[in-house]
Amino acid sequence: MRSITRGTFSIVAADVEAGEVGCAVQSRYFAVGSVVPWAKAGVGAVATQAAGVAAYGPKVLALLEEGLEPEAALERTLAEHWAREIRQLGVVTGDGRAAAHTGTDCLSWAGHRIGHGYAVQGNILAGEAVVTEMERVFLETSGSLAERLVASLEAGQAAGGDSRGQQSAAIVVERSGASQQTREGIDRVCELRVEDHQEPIAELRRLLGIHLVWDAVRRASLFHTPGRYGEGAALLREALAARGDDAVVLYDLACLESLAGEPEEALAHVARSIELDPGLRAAAAADSDFDPIRQDPRFAALVS
Repeated sequence: MRSITRGTFSIVAADVEAGEVGCAVQSRYFAVGSVVPWAKAGVGAVATQAAGVAAYGPKVLALLEEGLEPEAALERTLAEHWAREIRQLGVVTGDGRAAAHTGTDCLSWAGHRIGHGYAVQGNILAGEAVVTEMERVFLETSGSLAERLVASLEAGQAAGGDSRGQQSAAIVVERSGASQQTREGIDRVCELRVEDHQEPIAELRRLLGIHLVWDAVRRASLFHTPGRYGEGAALLREALAARGDDAVVLYDLACLESLAGEPEEALAHVARSIELDPGLRAAAAADSDFDPIRQDPRFAALVS
């Protein structure tokens, strides 16, 4: 049954300074995100692939949480199951220790590369250049951990990727303390899956762009309180500078600017948001955040 072996390339990584851990993966396999990537804030991230066993993910994370070194966690997990030589795993801890295992019977080309803060691994690849390019681009790319992980996948695909082609891709990132910083109450800050697509990594990149915009809106909402409106507005201005005009970001920015006593900026941004999405006109007309500028005839003209 080697037909169920997953030709896959993945990266697990930690941004120690940001307190983030994550995994990104692509495979010529349906819904690879349901099997390969695992992460737990403050603990680490795991990729379980080749003839992968999803249960390895939480098992390795539990052993890391008990205090085992990454190599020991992999060895204990593999020792408890049969056919270790057709398995491939990568693991990184929240503080950057990394390890990987590529079984001797994984289908060629198969191998891995590890360094502080990351492990890159793949099987049934076009060649070794897939993992070396993934490693290089991850180390040379700036930005958030999620952006660096997707950039690494893109590099792996550009170097040949899975020799069988493409089908699905996924990313998961967790951050320590995120559960106390959002109303969701969990540490998972990014989880995106492309289950079946001709170009899953390109689609994952598109989804990540949307996610980053909405993540900025979510984080800015924490500053919707007297004395902190300017902090939220600064976050949204950064999002606009990085991602371009977005109707929702512009609308929420206008709300914060109105409350912060910045009427000219608020008027300009709410006008642009309505231009991009006329459906926001009714929302603005009823939104109490615009009470500070409601009597301005320019605002009245926008919402009438």
